[in-house]
Amino acid sequence: MFRIPTITKNLLIINGIAFLATLVLQMQGIDLSSIGGLHFFMANDFHFYQLVTYLFLHANFMHILSNMFGLWMFGCVIENVWGPKKFLFYYITCGIGAGLLQELAQFGSFYYTVVSQVPGAGLSTVLEYGSQYASVLNSWTTIGASGAVYAVILAFGMTFPNERMFIIPFPFPIKAKWFVLGYVAIEFFSAINSSGDGVAHTAHLGGMLFGFLMIRYWNKHPNSSFDRSRGQQFFENLKRNFDQRQQPQRHNPNMHAERNDTKQADMDYNARKRQNQEEIDAILDKIRKSGYDSLTKEEKQKLFEASKS
Repeated sequence: MFRIPTITKNLLIINGIAFLATLVLQMQGIDLSSIGGLHFFMANDFHFYQLVTYLFLHANFMHILSNMFGLWMFGCVIENVWGPKKFLFYYITCGIGAGLLQELAQFGSFYYTVVSQVPGAGLSTVLEYGSQYASVLNSWTTIGASGAVYAVILAFGMTFPNERMFIIPFPFPIKAKWFVLGYVAIEFFSAINSSGDGVAHTAHLGGMLFGFLMIRYWNKHPNSSFDRSRGQQFFENLKRNFDQRQQPQRHNPNMHAERNDTKQADMDYNARKRQNQEEIDAILDKIRKSGYDSLTKEEKQKLFEASKS
């Protein structure tokens, strides 16, 4: 049975609880999105903790559904390969990075608005206007896990670039790297041509940008990451578990002696077992040398069956 890894499962639960709390508190006249949402840094209600809390708040059911589906679909894979600590650090850091870039984009928008309406206005004038309209700027609020989730999607594309995916409505599989590049292109042009659609496209791009820089850094400095050989360790653990299952079990010599003798005497069984183990060893060696994507469909299927046995 498919098991959701710890961090991904907890993130799904926390987001779900936060969404329900938002609905319940809203009935009591309390706007949780205003309290925990990320306000523009020049607004009265801005607080630094909002760079984290905004990641767990969502506007409506479709908003949280799309984000949590993406987190579940890609987060499970990345957490299993990277490990929980590295995955959580990546998720939160990219979410904060997405918020910072959104803040920068909002400041750029505010700066342009003031400069275009006040001839000769400079930075000091913009800051002065920001102070005067701090209460009005509270309406610039960002919520949602999209920035962090987009970073996780990017991580999947960079880790398994040639993995084929079926995406609706395309009737043919698409490689993960093209899928991610398509996302980047859509968000980039949406951010440029955005006309008040209420979507923080800059935050999406910010999460992916921070994720890209982080992964590139880890690839160049493997000793600095949390579990530098996590991916290799994952497959080595799989091989070790497989080897342990294949070892003949030790029984009490006074019990089931006949059955043990029969199994040991079955040369055909032992030969098949040795051949099967040699094939698994070859597949795991191929992964360590060339990566998971180098496997054929038959090799992936055999590895999958071995992990279940």
